[in-house]
Parts: sequence; C-alpha cells; structure tokens
Amino acid sequence: MKKKKILFISQEITPYLEENELGRFGRYLPQGIQEDGKEIRTFMPKFGCINERRNQLHEVIRLSGMNLIINDNDHPLIIKVGSIQAARMQVYFIDSEDFFQRKAVFHDKKTGKEFKDNDERAIFFVRGVLETVKKLGWVPDIIHCHGWMTSLVPLYIKTSFKKEPVFENSKVIFSLYNNDFEKPLNKDFAKKALMEDISDEAIADYADTSFVGLNKAAMNASDAIIMASETINSELEKHFNDSDKPKLGYQAPEDYIAAYSNFYDEILEESEVLQD
Repeated sequence: MKKKKILFISQEITPYLEENELGRFGRYLPQGIQEDGKEIRTFMPKFGCINERRNQLHEVIRLSGMNLIINDNDHPLIIKVGSIQAARMQVYFIDSEDFFQRKAVFHDKKTGKEFKDNDERAIFFVRGVLETVKKLGWVPDIIHCHGWMTSLVPLYIKTSFKKEPVFENSKVIFSLYNNDFEKPLNKDFAKKALMEDISDEAIADYADTSFVGLNKAAMNASDAIIMASETINSELEKHFNDSDKPKLGYQAPEDYIAAYSNFYDEILEESEVLQD
C-alpha cells in the first residue's frame, strides 16, 4: 500500500520566525505526520527577516526561474530549501525580490501599518507553491492549509489547477487560527487573484477581504475544515459549526497529531468510496 502524501502550506513555521501557535503547528504537525508513516512536503514564504546563512537555505535552481503575472506585472519566482535536522524535514521557501525581501513579516516596522501589497504577496505565495509542486511532479492526496495567507489554495485547486494531473484528486483541508489582522486587504484582491477557469461565482466569496471574509471563503471552497486554535473569532466559529463539511474540532496539544492523521484517513477513505 503506497504512502499517503500530505502537502502542508503554512504561513509561518518555527524556528524560522518568532514562535507562535501557527508556527508551532507548521513545525511539529508535518514531523508527527511523517513519523506516522505518511510522506510530506512543506512550504512557507521566505520572509526577509529569515536569516538564510544561519538557517542554511539555498536556492533550488531547477525549480526557480518561472515568472508569475499578478495585476499585469511580472514577478520572478525563486525557490529555496532548508531543513530542520531534528525533524528530518525539508522546508521549501517561496521567495521574491518584489514581495519578500523586506525585513518584516506583514507590518512596516517604522509605521506599524500592514503592508499595502499583502494581498499580492498572498497571491504570489499560493501560486508559487502550486506551480512548484506541479514542477516537482509530486501528487498530494491531502493539501492542508495553515493561515489566512493560504486562503486562495482551495479556490485554485477547485478551478484553475483542477485539470492538473498532480492535483485532480487532491482534497483540501483548511485550518482556522486565532490570528486576526486589522485592516482588510486591498479591495481588488479578488480581481487580482482571478485566473483561467475561475467563474465570477467562484471568486465572489473573496470580495470580502477582511480576516473573517477570507477565512469564510477558504472554508466554503475546502473539502474539510479544522478548528486549530482553542478560541477563534466568534463569527468564524459560528460558520465552522454551521458547516456541513467534514470537520474536526479543537484538539489538545498532546492529542492533535494522531487526531489529524486519522482525520486525513477519514477524508481519503470517504473520497475513495465516492470514486468507486
């Protein structure tokens, strides 16, 4: 029986950024799932505050060199890789001189304001991951998304990337976290995110560019959802509870890896039954 393949797309991973709940999931969940006998790949943005020398990152020339067009502008895609030795886990980084060279994550350090192009950074990150996985020819059974920055993944997998052989049978799970941002993203986010084979109806959910709006849109487009944080935005919690999709409630730190692994298996078993 072949190993199930899980693709983790994470906004943050410890120890590359300051530690927080989302970063800990990004670090320890893939390790636990790998130790449970599944094959993994892990991606995150290469924010400019990540020290490349200290973390021994290097560019993967065969995967770099593609250009992504966002809002009529060309942006070269650079792929780097590092490894967390203790976990025997590789991490792929999506890099861009235009979006990820500044020495901060989402806020301008001088003004404290969120970067105006966080919308385009999110689009570039998601498209960069999916294009790179395509290039790798690695076929994920489950794509597990962590953080609002990954909210476009379920939409793209169900539309523009649906016909790609590597993604045609992939199931997308979206995790909800207590990591609200204050100001909505650029109001043209949905327009900029448009790609081939995305209908007006499919993109309509992404017109609300608030933290709640993006998370709701991602939930609506996903195959399954998880409440990762013990407490989340009340509006999102209601949307989660009202959803008829397969879902997994909050799991205590000592139990969550086994619970998530079993949840992946349930989603895949249900999918195989439907395909039969």
